[in-house]
Amino acid sequence: MAKSISDLIMEYFQKHPNEDLQHGPVVDWVTKQYLKDNTEPPRDPWRAIRKLHQEGTLVKVKKGIYRYDPDHIKEVELFDFPQDVKEEIFKRDNYKCIVCRRGLEEGVEICADHKKPKDKGGDNSINNGQTLCMEHNLMKKNYSQTEAGKKFIIKIYEDAVSNSDERMIRFCKEVFDAYDRHGINGHIPRPNGKSKLNEDK
Repeated sequence: MAKSISDLIMEYFQKHPNEDLQHGPVVDWVTKQYLKDNTEPPRDPWRAIRKLHQEGTLVKVKKGIYRYDPDHIKEVELFDFPQDVKEEIFKRDNYKCIVCRRGLEEGVEICADHKKPKDKGGDNSINNGQTLCMEHNLMKKNYSQTEAGKKFIIKIYEDAVSNSDERMIRFCKEVFDAYDRHGINGHIPRPNGKSKLNEDK
């Protein structure tokens, strides 16, 4: 199986341990290697480098410069999915993001994400894992699961309005109603500005 963008990035950094590396040469090398197995260039390897830093895999020296420290990574790996578990999660989810259904075939980087965060008692089991693309993985890191879910539905609603898809518009409004009914994430405004709960009053 072809190596992912993150795999190639880590391969480069592991060949240059404890060196302060600018992102430009890394991106150039990763792109060259990626094109050996793919017809399209990799999507945003620079973002993948930032993600590896956010996960604790790479150390940020300063803007645009990162370092791979083998001693530091040993600590991080203790809390990450083992490679065999990660592969089972990907296989179960057909190597596609469970939110947008994009994956390696579309040139999109995928990640094994913890459904329940490690700092809230989540473990490294297959059942606690899910496949997300980088975009949705970063969104989930910035929001709780319910917040991220509402953001996803807002995007679907906006697309449905643009396409005049009445069936999907009704579906999204019902989801927003459920958020309102249970008092969840009211700080994120629903895009149509109305709750069905209040329309009948």
